Amino acid sequence: MSRMPDGVAREAVIDVAAIEHNVRHLKALIGTEVIAVVKADGYGHGAERSARAALRGGADRIAVADIPEALALRAAGVDAPLLAWLHAPNTSFGEAAAANLELGVSSLDQLQAAAAASNGRPVGIHLKVETGLGRNGIAPAEYGTVFAEAARLEAAGLVEVIGVFSHLSNTTPDDDRAALSRFTVAVAGAESAGLRPRLRHIAASHAAIDMPAARLNCVRLGVSIYGLSPFADRSSADLGLRPAMTLRGAVAAVRRVPAGHGVSYGYLHRTASESTLALISLGYADGVPRAASGGGPVSIDGRTFLVAGRIAMDQFVVDVGDANVAVGDEAVLFGDPATGVPSASAWADAAGTINYEIVTRIGPRVPRREVGA
Repeated sequence: MSRMPDGVAREAVIDVAAIEHNVRHLKALIGTEVIAVVKADGYGHGAERSARAALRGGADRIAVADIPEALALRAAGVDAPLLAWLHAPNTSFGEAAAANLELGVSSLDQLQAAAAASNGRPVGIHLKVETGLGRNGIAPAEYGTVFAEAARLEAAGLVEVIGVFSHLSNTTPDDDRAALSRFTVAVAGAESAGLRPRLRHIAASHAAIDMPAARLNCVRLGVSIYGLSPFADRSSADLGLRPAMTLRGAVAAVRRVPAGHGVSYGYLHRTASESTLALISLGYADGVPRAASGGGPVSIDGRTFLVAGRIAMDQFVVDVGDANVAVGDEAVLFGDPATGVPSASAWADAAGTINYEIVTRIGPRVPRREVGA
């Protein structure tokens, strides 16, 4: 029986060697430059440790969603090329330029604000173009105006257009091929305006693995570097990936109850016979999805049980029947299925969501313990 360390109620164990392996494996498979995405605190794994592991695995660049995330990495000493592409309205880019960040630019206003932040050296930018996802990005009707202005500002030494990028919907192969075609038109427009962006990137993990035509000369890898599959029909092992996060909690209490005993709020579960209930020190305040009540899998001593009843804010219950379970035993919610524990995808299925959300939502109350450095 595996035991939790004394005094530890819950923890997420982060295997940085797995992240390094995943990046190295994917880069060899894909054969392009790799931008490793560590936004949202490295999908819950820790942004700094994830960035460093990805760089050891061969990532060429790091990316996050917004400038504060990027500045935190710079403050931690991560000095690799670093892209941030989502900006609040009327953001001033001075601090970002001083930290030598690369900026995703989605509009003429953002382009001009980036140029205004230049202070003796051009600000590196990636032009984000809209190709059908309906989110941020330069609208097709504005391509000509923005590309011409970018060329003018580049000639003036105020910006350097490092890349042009977009994003796919992963809806159907036809939808993604249509978006890729629109992206090709956008890149041609940029070149016609006199721009020579070195990087072209539209593929994230899904297309980078499954759509070779979308790899171009650069891809952005997010969920896959953490060892999670972006596909419903293929597991991490199928893709040669190793899940990097193991979420586990301590059995905090054990109670023997008679048949018909109600469990947790609302009595969604009543014991079918005399049984043992094990209380686990994790709840929705820690990011365990309440929607997985009654269905989330938990491994205790090599056996998998389901959450019994409602997941509460700080705890949930497992009905273990006649299994021999004691206070302090380890209960693993998810990790690497190769070790015999449930996957994050199994929790996603139980909650009606995706594995991306399961790992990203694990909250700050759960300590992260790094292994594999």
